[in-house]
Amino acid sequence: MSDTTEAELLDIPDMDPDAWAEYVEAQGWTDGLPLVPPAEAAVARMLESARGDNEPFPTITPRQVTPTLKSLAANAVMAGCRPEYFPVVLAALRGVLVADYNLHGTLATTHSCAPMVMVNGPLRQALNINCGSNCFGQGWRANAAIGRALQLILNNVGGAKPGVMDRSTFGSPAKYTFCFGENEEESPFAPYHARHGFDAGDSVVTVMSAEPNHNLNDHGSTSGLGLLTTFAGAIASPAANTVYGKGPYFIIFGPEHAATLARDAWTVEKIQHFLYEKARVPLFQVSKENQRMYEESGHLPEDGFYKVAPTPDDIHVAVAGGAGKHSAWVPSFGGTAAISVRVKQPG
Repeated sequence: MSDTTEAELLDIPDMDPDAWAEYVEAQGWTDGLPLVPPAEAAVARMLESARGDNEPFPTITPRQVTPTLKSLAANAVMAGCRPEYFPVVLAALRGVLVADYNLHGTLATTHSCAPMVMVNGPLRQALNINCGSNCFGQGWRANAAIGRALQLILNNVGGAKPGVMDRSTFGSPAKYTFCFGENEEESPFAPYHARHGFDAGDSVVTVMSAEPNHNLNDHGSTSGLGLLTTFAGAIASPAANTVYGKGPYFIIFGPEHAATLARDAWTVEKIQHFLYEKARVPLFQVSKENQRMYEESGHLPEDGFYKVAPTPDDIHVAVAGGAGKHSAWVPSFGGTAAISVRVKQPG
């Protein structure tokens, strides 16, 4: 399709759960897990929660379809969203539709990237979004359903069908859902969104085309410098897309590691500059063939090292998770950006 509008209503016959599961699989609507039938009453409740979001949506790649709010609401219902989750889903969708996010490129790549969704502000608690222990894992409906709704919209409205448009070699579990909240309560730093131009009382969604989280284990270091030395070594990976030096990445500190860094006077800005300088890939770890490819693309080593972020500001710092001496590195696809969007709530 080319710049067309979604149909307002689909006539789906009544059917039992087994027949419904077979039906949605035949339509190609499912992510492989059971879907909630998008009954008119459920879609109407979802739409009621979106009364504060009246700005039209641009077309969604690759089908170049202009979505109706009803089609988006139907996918949120199928994902298992409560109505109050829907404004967060819409904010995340607006984020991935910003040009710098590069939605078409991130959907068509053979890389394993998926939309990472991080939530800041009061809605984290109001919606029971997990920001603490196991925040990247199972057990929280809001985390699971919000990320899943975005994925279903990209699949069913955008047309990013696995194996057709989505050409990822392996994919990843993040393609089901990758949604969490920042643990603002246990962070020694200002909240992520407040450091990026929003009021602390705003609820904000940040999206980035990302790999799943890579665990950063350091039980031995007792200083901020020791922790960052360990993390810089892990981030300097010659096989991650970040080695191209074209895109951002997130480092998400667990509260225990964050407390150590703050105790030793490591600010967010100092962390960014340290990792920018120290998390670089040594030339000897890059094959001759790759060195030639990087040179052809204009990515040259500096003093025998390849940088893995364009600037210190492309290193995004947040705090999440619970007890334990672990942090997380979230590499991006590379040709993408971290986009933050304020959630528009009813009224």
